[in-house]
Amino acid sequence: MRAELALQEANAADKERQLQRYAADLRETFKEERARTLELHRSYMATVRALANAVEARDAYTGKHAERVAAYALLIAEAAGFDLAGDREIEFGFLLHDVGKVAVPDAILFKPGPLTSAERLVIEQHPVTGSQIVRDIDFLGQARDVIRHHHERFDGSGYPDGLHGEGIPLSARVFAVADVLDALTTQRPYRAESSIAEARRIIEAGSGSQFDPTIVAAFGRIGDAAFAAVKAEIS
Repeated sequence: MRAELALQEANAADKERQLQRYAADLRETFKEERARTLELHRSYMATVRALANAVEARDAYTGKHAERVAAYALLIAEAAGFDLAGDREIEFGFLLHDVGKVAVPDAILFKPGPLTSAERLVIEQHPVTGSQIVRDIDFLGQARDVIRHHHERFDGSGYPDGLHGEGIPLSARVFAVADVLDALTTQRPYRAESSIAEARRIIEAGSGSQFDPTIVAAFGRIGDAAFAAVKAEIS
């Protein structure tokens, strides 16, 4: 009987050692997988930033626009209670919103005077072109919503699809406010930059027409200092 008990104890000890080895193997596998995932994410971000930089390299006056507007959009989303900050695909969309402009001829993109109707149509095609550029890239799935719809307007008068209200993807509605904020507060060849206070007035005036009122209200809850800090850091 004592021999049988000793055998059972030995078997139990052996099983415990096996379980400990399995646990150690699982921990090591988890660490390796996490390291590979982090490396993959870094690779994705490097690719996205390279694409964004390629777009902005065409226009010296919009330098770092994509990074600033992405940071503004994440601030606004957080103020609105939307957890977009943890979604890398949406952040990628913020950074790549204008990737379709690579297909717009310089003569149109940098024309100093008013555009003709035909030229305006070429410009308004860039969200479609951009969404086509990234459509087969798996890790940019949700990024396509921002790329295709960042020029839609809340009242339905935007482009390319004339979406309106909550039919516009949330990420694109958030981005629209951030995009105009950066455009207004950045020096351009044809106009001086506006103050954040002036940009606020213009954006608030567009609430319900160009912009989602809920997003504008969230934007209004963010202090000027937060936006100024982003601009100072990313310039």
